[in-house]
Amino acid sequence: MGSIEMWELTFLVFSVYTNPLTPAVGGDKDMAEIFDHWPEKYDQWFETPLGQFIKGYEAELILNMLLPGHGEFILDAGCGTGVLTVDILETGAKVVSLDLSRPTLDHTVGKCRGNPFPPVQGEMRTLPFADASFDCVISTMSLHPLPDEAALADTMRAARRVLKPGGGLYLIDFGRFRRAATQRFFAQDRRDIQPEKFTCDYFNSLRAAFSADELSRAVQVFGNDVTRYATALAPFMVIFKSVARCEPDEAARLAARELYRRLSASQQKDFRLYARWLRAGGLELPFVPNAYSCHS
Repeated sequence: MGSIEMWELTFLVFSVYTNPLTPAVGGDKDMAEIFDHWPEKYDQWFETPLGQFIKGYEAELILNMLLPGHGEFILDAGCGTGVLTVDILETGAKVVSLDLSRPTLDHTVGKCRGNPFPPVQGEMRTLPFADASFDCVISTMSLHPLPDEAALADTMRAARRVLKPGGGLYLIDFGRFRRAATQRFFAQDRRDIQPEKFTCDYFNSLRAAFSADELSRAVQVFGNDVTRYATALAPFMVIFKSVARCEPDEAARLAARELYRRLSASQQKDFRLYARWLRAGGLELPFVPNAYSCHS
């Protein structure tokens, strides 16, 4: 756990939609204002080799799991800069992207001029859509900014309401550490090589997170159609997903392996270690070369 690259991978490998860093703010208005200023800078990160790998890996994982089809409606709740919006639109599916920040939504629209889609400024707690409107609902790293467990429960009920019966679901977010000292250690462990703002926001994100049990209680509204996975030993990453519609094909695996090849040796090692943590928690990640060896 010795490098900043490890924590970049840990918190970004499944979270390409929204900034995983959450400043301590007072409400939705404050949160929207915080995120109004970061879309261009955030997207620049995905032009790096590590960012390209994260985006490509996540795109293949979600697209193969949900298999959005022509004409299907996909809700990206808490979409941020919509890093995967183009990929989903190219499947022929229709994407509705919801976020609190209007500048962030405008930035996303600008990236997708060839594939128009409706951006919606609004709250995940209410979701201003009719019942059973969507074939799939996805949300990554967008739950921990919610103020309390009641808001989390409202958000899950809203997601269940707008999802069609038998529809696909993919949720991921931090799981809260029990002790503040552990949160502080994780945030400050590499403070000598990371910006002060990163350290502060990282700590606020860990502090704001819901526990794995709190997340599980809220997701119970989906019944037995959704399975929970979490990193072993310490559930710092919690995933809820419906059954995959199909397994990744060989073309997807080859594309992921090529992106993986472009990573530095330390980044490759860190990703393999992350895959081991999730495997021990019950989730096998696809596209992991020599996944469970830290020496290959």
